[in-house]
Amino acid sequence: MEYAQLSDALLVKRLGTSDEGAFREIYRRYWKPLLTTAIRKLGSQESAEELVQDIFVDVWSRREQAQIEDIRKYLFKAVKYRVLNCIKARLVREQHECLADTTFQSDPGQQTDNNLAYHDLYNAIEAGLVHLPEKSREIFRLNRLEHRTVKEVAQLLHIPERTVEYHVSQSLRTLRQHLREFVAVEILLSALL
Repeated sequence: MEYAQLSDALLVKRLGTSDEGAFREIYRRYWKPLLTTAIRKLGSQESAEELVQDIFVDVWSRREQAQIEDIRKYLFKAVKYRVLNCIKARLVREQHECLADTTFQSDPGQQTDNNLAYHDLYNAIEAGLVHLPEKSREIFRLNRLEHRTVKEVAQLLHIPERTVEYHVSQSLRTLRQHLREFVAVEILLSALL
């Protein structure tokens, strides 16, 4: 079959039946324009490539459920929302870094202790995330680590808000248990030192 001759609408229809050739053709048609748009908005080739790749992974994983009327609009809208989320996450991260810098400048010893504690906690959270199912881990990262709202996560992943809430609450329950063990070890270590 000559996929290059097919219309977008027919490619989307075939995509819904898990036709890999249709997916490859959609990828071939839209990879470069999406990447160009993402680079222009983000100013980073690497971030843009990762963002566009994630969009195509998402399209393939949702191929049977997605209700796509216009693939071009769908893909560019996905780039728009993901770029906005990347910028938002970057701004939040910069605000936290700025706040941390100004808060701890007065006492370098305290800053070192706080940085070590932060990294230990971060590593404990990362270790706890390994115990979560892949879907829960993805939803938790978007909601709690990238500071996206439940509604934003639901729209981004094309799932109901209740599903997002469920995964976040299950993730928190698992992480609480994992972090409880982490805190107990930290307290024991500090008592020994």
